[in-house]
Amino acid sequence: MQVLPYLLVTFLLFLPFDVSAADWQGESLSLLWGVPFAGILLSLSLFPLIFKNFWHRHYGKIVAGWTCLFLVPALFTAAPIVCADVAHIIIKEYIPFMAMMLALFTVTGGIRVKSTWIGSPAGNAGILFIGTVLASMIGTTGASMVLIRPMIQANAWRACKTHIFIFYIFLVANVGGSLSPLGDAPLFIGFLEGVPFSWPLINLAGPTLLIASYLIILFFVVDSFYFKKEKATSPHIDTKRQVKINGKINLIFLCTAISILVGTTLVKTEVHVNVLGTKWLIEDILRDASFLLIAFLSIKLTKNNVRRYNHFSWEPLFEVAKVFAGIFITMLPILSILKAGGEGALAPIISKVMANGVPDNNMFFWITGLFSSFLDNAPSYLIFFFVAGGDVAELITSLKTTLISISMGSVYMGAMTYIGNAPNFMVRSMAEQQGIEMPNFFSYILIASIVLLPIFFLASRIFLS
Repeated sequence: MQVLPYLLVTFLLFLPFDVSAADWQGESLSLLWGVPFAGILLSLSLFPLIFKNFWHRHYGKIVAGWTCLFLVPALFTAAPIVCADVAHIIIKEYIPFMAMMLALFTVTGGIRVKSTWIGSPAGNAGILFIGTVLASMIGTTGASMVLIRPMIQANAWRACKTHIFIFYIFLVANVGGSLSPLGDAPLFIGFLEGVPFSWPLINLAGPTLLIASYLIILFFVVDSFYFKKEKATSPHIDTKRQVKINGKINLIFLCTAISILVGTTLVKTEVHVNVLGTKWLIEDILRDASFLLIAFLSIKLTKNNVRRYNHFSWEPLFEVAKVFAGIFITMLPILSILKAGGEGALAPIISKVMANGVPDNNMFFWITGLFSSFLDNAPSYLIFFFVAGGDVAELITSLKTTLISISMGSVYMGAMTYIGNAPNFMVRSMAEQQGIEMPNFFSYILIASIVLLPIFFLASRIFLS
């Protein structure tokens, strides 16, 4: 932390201050404004590797330092507009995101699944399949939270289990959410823009089946290899295969949370509270308040021993809240530059996807995927949705392949990094809380690249050519 003041001074000295409060737009911003965002990413990757104990004690301060590194010069440059932009992303993105995460984390933490499942290769592959299917029904966050604790418990006896949770992130937290607007945030954004509810199921079923099948088969092979190397004897298998669920009231809360999420999209009012120029709609306020109420009721109405048996801890949620607060704020200039399209500092990239006004579908897939891997995948989807024209009627007909490219890139490639999709970070944090050693930021990207890029390339050649 002592080095951050010096970083701040250096940043202020070299920052291009030719941007005035009147034109704080993506066309005027330098890529230097992305330094704090890059700093958070590097901190996520290097600190846990080099200074593990220091990171776990001070990660909130480190993220806050990088966030201030953006906010201080930005406020000196264009305070009114920067405040409005921060208020907008906090109200429209961060608060709904954290309210939903709080509800799902609390509710699923009150569900204890007791079974005779012992974490064999076949059993693990079966749970990954169930989670992949479930993700499109209750969302990648909901499915990830419901099954992560049973997965951890079933494999507690195993020494080699890191790979299980890497594939869990690939399948349950990402690929599985591709078949409905409920599955993943980018598709939900598309639904709000007018894309039919059934469009993802009809148009993404093929690539999803290909990628999910490949990953489940590969997982079974890898898990079988490590299973044979286990020195510990597996627990006794009860042939009755009994399954018992404690905390059943939380199943009602889970269904209620999903219903609220869908229901608020069907209610449109003009009633709002104005916060620094952002309209905080009454239906959004009620939705977020409902999530808080669900979390409160779950805590009050669930027996304490259920959470105790689940090894429930608030720390993973605190880590997500602190880290993503910094990410949401520091990514603002990058999003503004992207929105500027051909007029911004990332114009060379934009020109790749729209060569002479004609969309290059393969480039849309890879570039949308690249930004979704490191930025929030929902705004990345929306930006490239409008780069492709933003005309829904055209995008679901004559430019259907382009919309498929954007959807595939934003959903599938969220699995490439821990921050590509919110459940990724949560799964990693919960696994580490239970003593499971997860790869660091860069190692995870390397593993994801080796496992995922070949099948992504094949899927793009089959479905986007």
